Amino acid sequence: MKLVTFQPLRTIGLPNVSYIKPEHLFKEKQAIVEADWVLFPEYWQVNSLVYGLKKRIFPSIQSYHLGHNKIEMTRALWTVCPEHVPYTQILANTEAHIEQILEEFPFPFIAKEVRNSMGRGVFLIESEAQFRDYARHNDILYVQEYLPIDRDLRITFVGDEVIGAYWRVGREGHYLNNVAQGGTISFKHVPPDAIRLVEKVAKQLGINHAGFDVAVAGDKLYFLEFNVLFGNMGFRDTQQLVEKKIWEYLVTHRSPDSPPIKPDTPAPRAS
Repeated sequence: MKLVTFQPLRTIGLPNVSYIKPEHLFKEKQAIVEADWVLFPEYWQVNSLVYGLKKRIFPSIQSYHLGHNKIEMTRALWTVCPEHVPYTQILANTEAHIEQILEEFPFPFIAKEVRNSMGRGVFLIESEAQFRDYARHNDILYVQEYLPIDRDLRITFVGDEVIGAYWRVGREGHYLNNVAQGGTISFKHVPPDAIRLVEKVAKQLGINHAGFDVAVAGDKLYFLEFNVLFGNMGFRDTQQLVEKKIWEYLVTHRSPDSPPIKPDTPAPRAS
């Protein structure tokens, strides 16, 4: 089984992988055509690979398209599990819509940039002045209810299953729980219902590589977002485990026309 990767650090333990620089997509077209799988393309490459060259890519095209911005992500979640999405408005930036949000949402509420991750581009809005400042810098108004939580869950889904989960506990006085923003990690008492929910929704949407952020508020679970190219902070030996699960997925879902896997092909080992 021939593999091509555009991000070698994410596939370092996989066998039979050739690295191609993303900017050489068209120069190395023949090598890509001959590959059984193309791994971790950049977003701008996805349509050419899937629709033009008819290639199997990992992560899935659903993962890329739905994870590319919060609007597409939220609309997809509304279709399969609306009860697990915080109350959200996605509106064009007009004065009428600014007034609508100020009337509809009590302070504080959350405003987000459409494309960002690791806690960047998330704002706690506590006054009209803060919201109007946010609106001056964003063409789309993405606003959510504020959930009174001091932690959330990072649940990592790779291939066909959840491979790990932990709490991200925010610093006192901060509303962001991301590890990149100073949050700490706890593996204690991760609710099984949250893991089952992520597995169900990921499979419904065709997502096969993502870190899901899930809040627990009262007795309800809420999706905050998911990141297709998630970081490995929080898990011991996560890289090896991720590679092992990716390999298992590639083998299981390879094309029927692909040659059989050689018995002596070394699979990645999870430490």
